Amino acid sequence: MPYLAFKSEYDRFPRTKVADFDGDIHVDEAIVPVLSSLAYGILAFEVYPGSDMEKLFLELILKLNPDNIYNIETCRKPYTRLKPILEPYLTEDRVFGRMNKLTIFDLYDEKKLDSLLAKVHNSKGFTIIYGFGASLAEYDNLVYVDMTRWEIQLRFRKGMPNFTADNPDEDPLRKFKRGYFLEWRIADIIKLAHLPRAKYLIDASDEDHFTMITRDAFEAGLDQLVSGPFRLIPYFDPGVWGGNWMKEVCNLPENNSNYAWCFDGVPEENALCLVFGDKEYHFPALDLVFFRSRELLGEKVHQRFGKEYPIRFDFLDTMNGGNLSLQVHPTTSYIQKTFGMTYTQDESYYILDAKPDSSVYLGLKEGIDPKRFIADLETANLGEAGFDDSLYINRFPAKKHDHFLIPAGTVHCSGKNTMVLEISSTPYIFTFKLWDWDRLGLDGLPRPVHINHGKHVIQYDRTTSWVEKNLVNRIERISSVEAKTGLHELEPIETRRFQVEKELLIENHGSVNQLNLVEGKALVVFSPDDQFPPFEVHYAETFIVPEKVKTYLVKPRDPQETCLLIQASIR
Repeated sequence: MPYLAFKSEYDRFPRTKVADFDGDIHVDEAIVPVLSSLAYGILAFEVYPGSDMEKLFLELILKLNPDNIYNIETCRKPYTRLKPILEPYLTEDRVFGRMNKLTIFDLYDEKKLDSLLAKVHNSKGFTIIYGFGASLAEYDNLVYVDMTRWEIQLRFRKGMPNFTADNPDEDPLRKFKRGYFLEWRIADIIKLAHLPRAKYLIDASDEDHFTMITRDAFEAGLDQLVSGPFRLIPYFDPGVWGGNWMKEVCNLPENNSNYAWCFDGVPEENALCLVFGDKEYHFPALDLVFFRSRELLGEKVHQRFGKEYPIRFDFLDTMNGGNLSLQVHPTTSYIQKTFGMTYTQDESYYILDAKPDSSVYLGLKEGIDPKRFIADLETANLGEAGFDDSLYINRFPAKKHDHFLIPAGTVHCSGKNTMVLEISSTPYIFTFKLWDWDRLGLDGLPRPVHINHGKHVIQYDRTTSWVEKNLVNRIERISSVEAKTGLHELEPIETRRFQVEKELLIENHGSVNQLNLVEGKALVVFSPDDQFPPFEVHYAETFIVPEKVKTYLVKPRDPQETCLLIQASIR
């Protein structure tokens, strides 16, 4: 079934061209001659966990012909010793752990580490130390080997174990949890401290190739990104409830399944691509948040969230698919107390497309008995009976451009035949599923359900009348071309929708802006003072405008067309 009346121009591989650094990027065999200039003293290869250590050793390190080579990961504590250290933060739960203050020193045997570092520092000639934590050495030169988290997750699915466990066959959700709560947090502490000191950066996300750039080229790329609009590289994932809208609109390949998710605006997950001449360098978008946080976020947002990006856009596709799981997100107090997170996942559903039977489940019906509600959910999830959602949950019809607001604690989900642009704050894994319509995941296992958490955060006063008044299409007209569409006053994000028929000036409200073209073939973003070159956006594409860009102009590419643009910012 065609969803568009025009041919989609959605770009799955957005790139940012960086001028004047064509000679600063090198691929595979061209890397070694460049690194030979560092062949003296101690050269450290700091490695983000998930990188292919054997490939790094064979294709780069050995070819530099060092006098001494040390792998710092030989100092890792045995898994039996790591287990009691990490278990309090991993918990028995399949999905959720706890944030913590562990560092790389918690993962290594102190005596072995001291002995190895002493050998490194006392070695004669050219010495290389490499691995996760190699920057603990007093190095003369540093090369930082980076990885995108999406590629790490794909490798987990293929059987790669975690750094802190010998678990190649473990459930990928548990591997992700170990990465999210432990390994990536420790790696990011190292990255923040040492990446700015690296002479070169290597992208290890491609299984077949290494790509290396100078840190100067990388810094120039970051500077360019925060000077104008840019897009992240989206990724798409199948799911048991997935639909087929994104296959057409986002130009996706056939995958013998339907796609459920698209992450098109989540810097903690997505990558960015810099182009130098005819070569590309991919790196985690989170690096931009880490190293250009004030320019990207703005002082107001940086003071509130630090080096965290607080806005998330993603797609939830149930067109010719099924309902999402019935779910609820934790309140701020609960997520802080239980998981050590500083803020929670408030969100909304902006409806990009809908069939006549499209719907959104939102809030509770009047006068329900909370104890019976939870008991019926628990009974249903034990397989002893079905769950009659009509007794408890409001179901609202949904049409294109409706906006449903979902502050934390509100029971909700999207129904089938609904295409959702989810606009939310960023802690995206903290979804407590309450009921999953008695189905298995694509892995053949029951999908995780968390009534044990959900029952503590459900806001039982968010019933039909309150939801209708506060959460459904709270449209406030600002002008003939601008309207506030949300979010609820309990949520930190504000969204505005612009009707763009001709050139229109947009303010950034002192915050980073994240936007999506929700109607129209294409729109051009340009600067009133030529701060950045014209930037073209196509239907359904998410893009980011850094706070450094205080105002920007938009207009339809086709003067005869009317576009709709939704903008999210932090209040």
